[in-house]
Amino acid sequence: MKLLVSLLMAGICSSTLAAQAPKNIIMIVGDGMGPAYPTAYRMFADDMSTPEVEQTVFDRNLVGMASTHPHLNSGYVTDSAAGATALSSGIKTYNGAIAVDVDKKAVRTVLELAKQQGRKTGVAVTSQINHATPAGFSAHNESRQNYDVIANSYFDDRIEGNFVLDVMLGGGWKYFARDDRDLTKEFQQAGYQYIDDIAKLDQLQKGKSVLGLFADTGLPWALDSTNKQRLPQLTKAAIAQLENENGFFLLAEASQVDWAGHANDIAAAMWEMRDLAITLEWLEQYVKDHPDTLVVLTADHNTGGVSIGANGKYKWEPKILRQMDVSPTEISKQLVDSKNRGELASSLLKFQLTAEESATLDKPTKEKELYNAIKKIIDVRTSTGWTSGGHTGVDVPVFAMGAGREMFIGHSDNTDIAKKIFELLQAK
Repeated sequence: MKLLVSLLMAGICSSTLAAQAPKNIIMIVGDGMGPAYPTAYRMFADDMSTPEVEQTVFDRNLVGMASTHPHLNSGYVTDSAAGATALSSGIKTYNGAIAVDVDKKAVRTVLELAKQQGRKTGVAVTSQINHATPAGFSAHNESRQNYDVIANSYFDDRIEGNFVLDVMLGGGWKYFARDDRDLTKEFQQAGYQYIDDIAKLDQLQKGKSVLGLFADTGLPWALDSTNKQRLPQLTKAAIAQLENENGFFLLAEASQVDWAGHANDIAAAMWEMRDLAITLEWLEQYVKDHPDTLVVLTADHNTGGVSIGANGKYKWEPKILRQMDVSPTEISKQLVDSKNRGELASSLLKFQLTAEESATLDKPTKEKELYNAIKKIIDVRTSTGWTSGGHTGVDVPVFAMGAGREMFIGHSDNTDIAKKIFELLQAK
């Protein structure tokens, strides 16, 4: 009798899982996006004309939290490579590993399974497309630093005779158009469209494989982009190319939340979060129109240990961040040769520097020193604090919408996210 009940329950669970199984899966990684980033973004995006702090797209779709530690031979704090491998394969590995286990043996990823099933696959990222996270879903290598080898593998390694990726959008000229090998030409000869201008994304022939590279390495900061956003453009274009009757798997990454965290740059971080938020808002509507689609967003780790409120002050003031239209990086570049740095900085920051603040810009002779000085001014003005220039080991938020969303509710390990996606891929 117990055996019969177990078999019946297993059948019900299997049937339920099959009913939840999505045709399309969009996995999004907010690289470095620990729990303080969506909270800070809520305040950054707040409509100051109302008495409320409005809910954001992150708040609407929050379903849980995830732990992030790598294989314990690397300790408790992960890097992006081990984090990506956990999210793509369900395997804990060492820091620096690209979809290989601790013995450096290749492990299957959810993207690869999707390809084996006949779904189209793609990556759309604001870093170079062979960076740790996209590589962790699409390649296998003992070291994330082997950028040229990873780029080569996108062409050389096949799944049942097919290229691993149908769509590749992001940065990476440096690694794909090299003196020793021009992969852009090889992909074109293999039938791929190739573009190197993000403004031409809407000119792509629909349904045809594409390689799009728009920067030497990573794309410019969102703050320095023409319309202050790139990830929505890349994601929309990727989906337009991937849509087909068999479904698709897309890995999208807000790569530079992490880079802003490493730099302790709150201005860049909030505009990268805005870039991601706009992407999610568009995907909310996409899921409504395509209910057989699952979107899962999480972070591989937390970066920078940002603090909303610092120096004992019970406040955080993001107003000056909202009005910025160039990044602190760009401001520091313009200040290097300026004769009146305080005046120029005030103009670019859109608030008047005090005499004391202006004085901190007079002595630096290098761009990096000016960058640090500008960030310090912004941190003090906003009461922002930082605990690290690297990663920290805190749990990260998990967001989900669409078919199968319920599977991601609650607390989990990062490897569980991949395991659940494997289950959903195999359910149909």
